[in-house]
Amino acid sequence: MSNQTTVTEFLLLGFSDVQELQILHFVVFLVIYLAALVGNLLIFMAIAFDHYLHTPMYFFLMNLSILDLGSISVTIPKSLANYMLNTRSISYAGCVAQVFLFIFFTEADFAFLTVMAYDRYVAICKPLHYETVMNRRACVQMAASAWISGILYSVLHTGNTFALTFCGANMVDQFFCEISQLLKLACSDSYPIEVGVITFNVCLTLSFFVLIIVSYVQVFTTVLRIPSEQVWHKAFSTCLPHLLVVSLFVCTGAFAYLKPTSSSISGLDLFVAVLYSVVPPMMNPIIYSMRNKEIKGALKKLTGWSLSTKNKISRFLP
Repeated sequence: MSNQTTVTEFLLLGFSDVQELQILHFVVFLVIYLAALVGNLLIFMAIAFDHYLHTPMYFFLMNLSILDLGSISVTIPKSLANYMLNTRSISYAGCVAQVFLFIFFTEADFAFLTVMAYDRYVAICKPLHYETVMNRRACVQMAASAWISGILYSVLHTGNTFALTFCGANMVDQFFCEISQLLKLACSDSYPIEVGVITFNVCLTLSFFVLIIVSYVQVFTTVLRIPSEQVWHKAFSTCLPHLLVVSLFVCTGAFAYLKPTSSSISGLDLFVAVLYSVVPPMMNPIIYSMRNKEIKGALKKLTGWSLSTKNKISRFLP
């Protein structure tokens, strides 16, 4: 132990050793990030500036867009910046911040997905009580609970992880500071902490997942009783992609944290990390908003307002 030095920075996994693959990975990550950035920003602006979208469902959607923006902005920009600066390092404090923010955004995101499933359950299964149950105060309380739960959950995970001592090896086998990879670098005994963190993580995630499944089972049961193919199509086209993304997030996250640890990372590990950390923030705008007529209408009005404002300003320019 005396020959080991305390870690002051970590080295993240690079794109590839092959120049062509480095460029390909950089372009793919950049396109994914820009798509998620633009999609979520458009949703946020459309809901914020359109009075007709100030309803519980779109209020939760706006919060989800903020969280998706934060989640994907924690991981990809650092990876892109490291490629451009020809480095792989991230400071100890930067790694702590990345772990804290990533867990906070993803956990709060999952909490909002659960709240949104409950909102659809009340709207479809108990329509006469919807305005009473999903009133302004209840919506604000649910949103605040989702944000606060994300903070508390992140503090717990981050605190437990960095309470360990890191010395000697500092190579993180992932393109961002992932807890499962950091635990492999700890020179102190991480087994009790790891078991406790994973157990709590599994219980909380499964609780949210079960609530989402139960909500949508009730929704599907109610919708199938309605003799209208149009209603069926609308409900299934919205709910099934939602369940797909939630299932993808849960399954890939479980694979990343529950699989036996290995000394080296495989291509499958990297692919799984991309699936649960990058794909959901990019897919959520498509599933929840870009296929929504109200959102499309709000975006058209927003675009029309922007063009009108631009034309008015251009009259005063030489």
